[in-house]
Amino acid sequence: MSTPIILVVVIGFICAVLLTIASKVFFVPVDERQTAVREVLPGANCGGCGFAGCDDYAGALVADSELSCSKCNPGGPAVAEQIAEILGRSAGSAEKEVAQVMCTGDHSVSRDFLEYQGMQSCKSAKGFFSGMNACSHGCLGLGDCVNVCDFDSIKVFNGVALVNRNTCVACGKCIKECPQKIIKMVPFKSKVHVMCSSTDKGAVTRKACDNGCIGCKKCEKACKFDAVHVEDNLAAIDPHKCKNCLACARVCPTGAINSYIPIKPLPKKLTPEEIEAAKANAAAAKAAKAAKEAAQAPQA
Repeated sequence: MSTPIILVVVIGFICAVLLTIASKVFFVPVDERQTAVREVLPGANCGGCGFAGCDDYAGALVADSELSCSKCNPGGPAVAEQIAEILGRSAGSAEKEVAQVMCTGDHSVSRDFLEYQGMQSCKSAKGFFSGMNACSHGCLGLGDCVNVCDFDSIKVFNGVALVNRNTCVACGKCIKECPQKIIKMVPFKSKVHVMCSSTDKGAVTRKACDNGCIGCKKCEKACKFDAVHVEDNLAAIDPHKCKNCLACARVCPTGAINSYIPIKPLPKKLTPEEIEAAKANAAAAKAAKAAKEAAQAPQA
């Protein structure tokens, strides 16, 4: 055997020995529970739990017995229960949430004050005179939130981003990405929202968008549950007090308060004269029916 070959074999053997020793010296023991928890997590690495990724969340769960098992929104209650079983603790209860874009100022109701021809990015447009919209608080509609969503839950329609409530996993990436800061996390059960983020005075908002909140406080006065309050020219609904009764949505003059429940008009309150007329009509109809039945009855 030639000397070069022997030299290569010896070097390889020495390196193998050194690597084996290093693996023993620098070995970091990993709790088996952490590995089991990591296998249960969906692996989205979305950061919605507040940690850098699934590995970090799994490690934190094992290290901190007080940390909630239900922070993984993509996994939902099923994953929380599996984690709780592995760690021998309660899964707790996490209210399902979804992302909501607090703006309905699409091209049909809002106005632009300039024509933006730069990079098609909300962040870029925001840096250029705070965007092209007359409303400086509205959705810029260039899709930064769409690009960052790993679950294809956001689309831009007519200049405004919309979230698919059925596929959103509440990871929060879109919230961090939006330069306007108009995407909020809301309880899934909440069906009524103030779909505006403008804190400008009513007259200013009105010039920029037909659907903007003008701070008129009609919604606040209509709510019987103290769930709606106007602060800094913008109405806000407390989801924990809101009963989804739609009283605020019915009185909103601009349509800024939107609902996933069809808004039906309240029944008209009849005057005493109308009530008496309705009773008379009902009595006449009843008498006519009785007369018809009597006429059709066989003669004895």
